[in-house]
Amino acid sequence: MKARLAAALVARHAGNWLLGSFTLLFFVFLVAPIAVVVAVSFTPQAAVSLPYQGFSFRWYARLIEYRPFADSLLTSLYLALNSALVAVLIAVPAALALGRNTSRAATATVAFLLAPIAIPALVIGLSLLYYLSNLGLGVSYTSLLVAHTVISVPYVMRTVLAVYRNVGSDYEEAAAVLSANPWQVFIHVTMPLIAPGIFAGSLFAMLVSLDNLAVSYFFGTANVTTLPVVMLSYLQNQFDPAIAAISTVQMLITIALLLVVERTYGLRALTTQ
Repeated sequence: MKARLAAALVARHAGNWLLGSFTLLFFVFLVAPIAVVVAVSFTPQAAVSLPYQGFSFRWYARLIEYRPFADSLLTSLYLALNSALVAVLIAVPAALALGRNTSRAATATVAFLLAPIAIPALVIGLSLLYYLSNLGLGVSYTSLLVAHTVISVPYVMRTVLAVYRNVGSDYEEAAAVLSANPWQVFIHVTMPLIAPGIFAGSLFAMLVSLDNLAVSYFFGTANVTTLPVVMLSYLQNQFDPAIAAISTVQMLITIALLLVVERTYGLRALTTQ
């Protein structure tokens, strides 16, 4: 009996050790490429190579000298903010109208609004290029904004739906019983309850917009181009560590937005609801 218990204990410890080792290796596998990019961004050498000697901000100064990087970064931030705002204006009313509706039509409409997540970005970009060109918008900032809004709506929709369905209707019904009209119920009860979902969805929509290349590639112009498109064009002609420096800046922006989401809504809530 004791021998069996000892064997089970050894097997359990061995399993925990193997699981821990696998988790550690997987973490290193994910983080190592990012660490290399950050390390290369501080090299004083003129080419991407490891190991390197010395420490320099040379390639961060290059970001200021090379205007397309700075201009496209500002364009990306401006576009991400605007597309997230438009996505909120579309997704929040839709989520409130469909969130507690159990009809088949409502379910189908929710699935349609969430569909851009499952459709390849290249397909969305090509389809919108044909459609917006027929409308006379062509390749322009407006088309870029429409395209980024299309891919941003599902993220806002999902977070607002999750929050709205979880809070239930008790608070709104109580406010209505106390003589609040529908507008007062929306402003003083519904909005405060779904605000974390709106905020988190908006930040995720911004992250998706900042990182998007496939859709942006179809609608960028000589004067209006996003950062991922400029980075791709830069890599086609040059392969110096400036690309690592701008990648590090982009990662810092992304990490900052994720930290804001974690502090305001919680990343775990987005994956469990």
